[in-house]
Amino acid sequence: MDFLNGKIKPLYLKYLSAAFGSALITSIYSIVDMAMVGQYQGPEGTAALAVVAPIWNVIYSLGLLMGIGGSVLFSHLKGKSNHQENENDYFTSAFLGSVLLGIVAWLVFILFERQLLTAFGAEGNLLPLAQRYLIPIKFIFPCFLFNQMLAAFLRSDQNPGLATSAVLIGGIFNVFGDYFFVFVLDMGIFGAGLATALGSLITLVFLLTHFISKKNTLRLVRPAMGFKCFKEICVMGFSTFFIDMAMGFLTILFNRQIVRYLGTDALAVYGIIVNLSTFVQCCAYSVGQAAQPLISVNFGAKQILRIKQTLRYALWTVLFFSLFWAVLGVSMPMMFVHIFMTPTKSIVQIAPNIIRCYSVSFLLLPLNIFSTYYFQAVMEPRIALIVSIMRGMIVSGILIFLLPSLFGASLIWWAMPITELLVSVFVVFMMKRTSRHLSYLSN
Repeated sequence: MDFLNGKIKPLYLKYLSAAFGSALITSIYSIVDMAMVGQYQGPEGTAALAVVAPIWNVIYSLGLLMGIGGSVLFSHLKGKSNHQENENDYFTSAFLGSVLLGIVAWLVFILFERQLLTAFGAEGNLLPLAQRYLIPIKFIFPCFLFNQMLAAFLRSDQNPGLATSAVLIGGIFNVFGDYFFVFVLDMGIFGAGLATALGSLITLVFLLTHFISKKNTLRLVRPAMGFKCFKEICVMGFSTFFIDMAMGFLTILFNRQIVRYLGTDALAVYGIIVNLSTFVQCCAYSVGQAAQPLISVNFGAKQILRIKQTLRYALWTVLFFSLFWAVLGVSMPMMFVHIFMTPTKSIVQIAPNIIRCYSVSFLLLPLNIFSTYYFQAVMEPRIALIVSIMRGMIVSGILIFLLPSLFGASLIWWAMPITELLVSVFVVFMMKRTSRHLSYLSN
């Protein structure tokens, strides 16, 4: 695959199919877990997994920090015709950074599990359910981080197919393992955690086979400027890292506000929304991960026309995902309820309006998330970070706190639609400005 001379459309579509498959199966991990647990344990099981959701956000975000940050710089350096630096300095620094962050996150998770779950909104019966789910995951916790990091580098090393296949195989195991462990062996929520842990381990094993393939150009080297590379990776990948971290932050805020104002039934419905939103977000990730290697390499080579072509295809894909998920969420909310649980009468009464309100945010969510990948690829990490912070903490956090207290509890579900609208105005403005700057560079 020639990023600098090959036709953009087939290259983009090939990477999109690989990235979408990878993102799809990654999201299926949590979706299948919640569906199986919700059917087995009822609304309490769904609510317990909503409490666990921020833990996934933390570990995935750390993997994206090293994977996206390192792979963008790796690709950008490959696109330069004359350079003295070794692009594998960035791979090595990302690998070592992943080891360090994985160990730290693992220790925090093991030592402060109860305190973390309580802070995330676990109360009463939800706490032991959440702890039981996490028992097998404790043993392989860093694997989730390494899967994210390695998949990003495999796409930049022109092996997106393996990245997708590895996640697909692990995901298929997780789907069948969930049913087998939860229902056939009657393990309940513990079985869902076991299937997820084993599925992640299988994915990691398959990802590692890239290093014995002929396609592999990734090497562990002695970094000439180890700390400098690590710092650059953190700066470049921070906005993508913050997207997932912010999702965990928002989940915590929502959990606590929902428990305070609306109760456990509403929290169970929010558990459905968390998984649905994760699915939509993964679609946006796939567009960003498909476009980013193409844009990064061509930006390094100053092939501005090819960047604009890739951006055009990406924006059309974003529009498709936006309309698809918004229409689906607004028109068929109870379909998602029945997928994730056997609903009680009270759930049936409150769920449709909640899901419809929140689904309006899907009209602009894919654009806002994709924009961070785009700004990173054209070496504008500062803009990507501003978008991530606005969307994931400042605007959304203020609205989650203020709307229910000032205008009534039910207004909390409009916090994200309003957030996505305000952030999208900034995104469109900055994309237009960046496009003008790229046109200037091409002259």
